[in-house]
Amino acid sequence: MPVITLPDESQRRFDDAVSVADVAADIGRGLAKATLAGKVDGRLVDASHRIDEDARLAIVTDRDPEGVEMIRHSTAHLMAHAVKTLFPSAQVTIGPVIDDGFYYDFAFERPFHPEDLEKIEAKMKELAKADLPVERRVMPRDEAAEFFRAQGEEYKARIIEDIPQNEDISLYTQGDFVDLCRGPHVPSTGKLKAFKLTKVAGAYWRGDSKNEMLQRIYGTAWPNKQQLEDYLHRLAEAERRDHRRIGQELNLFSIQDEAGGGLVFWHPNGARIRRVVEQFWYDMHERAGYEFLYTPHIANLELWKTSGHADFYGESMYEPMEDDNQAFQLKPMNCPFHVLVYKDRLRSYRDLPLRWAEMGTVYRREMSGALHGLMRVRGFTQDDAHIFCREDQIEDEILRILDLTLDVLRAFGFDDFDINLSTRPDKAVGSDHIWEHATAALRAALEKKGLEYELDEGGGAFYGPKIDIKIRDAIGRQWQCSTVQLDFNLPERFDLEYVADDNQRRRPIMVHRALLGSVERFFGVLIEHYAGSFPLWLAPVQAQVLTITDRQDDYAREVVQTLRAQGLRAEMDLRNEKIGFKIREHTLQRVPYLLVLGDREMETRSVAVRSRTGQDLGTMDLDVLIQRLSREVADRGRTIVED
Repeated sequence: MPVITLPDESQRRFDDAVSVADVAADIGRGLAKATLAGKVDGRLVDASHRIDEDARLAIVTDRDPEGVEMIRHSTAHLMAHAVKTLFPSAQVTIGPVIDDGFYYDFAFERPFHPEDLEKIEAKMKELAKADLPVERRVMPRDEAAEFFRAQGEEYKARIIEDIPQNEDISLYTQGDFVDLCRGPHVPSTGKLKAFKLTKVAGAYWRGDSKNEMLQRIYGTAWPNKQQLEDYLHRLAEAERRDHRRIGQELNLFSIQDEAGGGLVFWHPNGARIRRVVEQFWYDMHERAGYEFLYTPHIANLELWKTSGHADFYGESMYEPMEDDNQAFQLKPMNCPFHVLVYKDRLRSYRDLPLRWAEMGTVYRREMSGALHGLMRVRGFTQDDAHIFCREDQIEDEILRILDLTLDVLRAFGFDDFDINLSTRPDKAVGSDHIWEHATAALRAALEKKGLEYELDEGGGAFYGPKIDIKIRDAIGRQWQCSTVQLDFNLPERFDLEYVADDNQRRRPIMVHRALLGSVERFFGVLIEHYAGSFPLWLAPVQAQVLTITDRQDDYAREVVQTLRAQGLRAEMDLRNEKIGFKIREHTLQRVPYLLVLGDREMETRSVAVRSRTGQDLGTMDLDVLIQRLSREVADRGRTIVED
């Protein structure tokens, strides 16, 4: 007589073994209909799973994260079923869940085309409508391998043969389709109501470029059609905001294959924005009490051995280069260089804290398939800073860092943050005392600032706890940018010391922190956040002067010169083109203000002002316009994201 304890601590008794679905039905018809699976004593199981002893049970529906993941997992198998129905010679391999969707890899004699995806999706809808039961069975390992090999599924057989011999294999059947899977799955295909296939791409078997190329079909699945439509809208919006396309349209940057890929070439327009971003960064840091360093791009291999990068980070570093019987490597990080500056002389407790910042370019080896515009590159500039402080200074320094971080991110238009505090992992350096003190200091700083955070138990690095700050962009996507990391490891490795007030030698605490993460990636985020319509203070061209006829050319030059003298980025278009054509062209270039000059404006020493959104702001005296633009530039922290 199993006793089932539910999440609200209520209990239900049954005379015999009972399935998850039976318990749901006993609770109510509505829950029975919504049930996808269950969690028995914390373990996710099928709705058909039978419980024959006392247990705790949570019913899983599409309102639960596990339920949504199960829908996506089962939809991947539904897609494989449809592919095998339409293309019997195709072999199925693996099909996991990914963010917002799933994929499945297939071996097939020809490429899948867009029209194939349409047919597959139509067949999936047909199979879902048939509401086929999804049933689990268990088979001995060798028997399962032989079963799939007899079906012509060589890849499935190879997967099974990598599983230990004493393990049984679970298979799931829906209609005439059988697939290898740990499960669990939804009870029937009728539970899969909202899905869409999105694209097809190449993928190597088991992710190894030495293996054969397969075809990967991607899709997305959601509990209902409204959520699917909302996601597809976000997907379309993300495509509209793609920084690679906008970067080309606005002539901001390029990635040149001739240079090897993954290396960014900043064009004049992009370089203007970068210069503004960096100057703002320098100004904010100078006000916050930082000093600036410049360090080399390469260092002797022995330095990277001392720091531990050669051992723990070697796969992401480029091969050493030989010179004068020494091996040098490009730097993947700036921190060991700042450590060497610290070691240059003996430090006193009165010197601390030392706050050193650098816009330091680093280089990391990335597979060509992982490169993605500005978001994943081989050479990038970190807005790095390192603080050397005493143990009793940690909390105050973290408070200062949080203030600076949030001020900087808000100035760029980001006000929505998700924060994680990561604590000591199982393997770590440093004493229990210093870990506890450092973690408590991070927690106290977050709480003093009134910042909500999630605790990531054991998620810290082996050398110290950390705070990660993620921003949300205009369409709700998260981006990891800012990190504050305490480090007990490098001070130990490099034998860093300071003379304490009792004349004893002590180790400083090292704080690593980056606000933007990398200039390149942050720039890509900015492009997508604003869809290229940068706020005035960031726009590469803030005002474009447009003439109606060549009679206004001299006045246009005077207007541009006056604007530039006030620190505004102004350009002029004196081409012999119709004014409507000029307005359309520079509107597409997302120039914030278009200043139209005709004979009347020339006579009254004024400008006719239009915004890039098409709003006619009327005729203004040039001094009035300059005051307006200057105020808007100064008001950068309260700009509004435009569509």
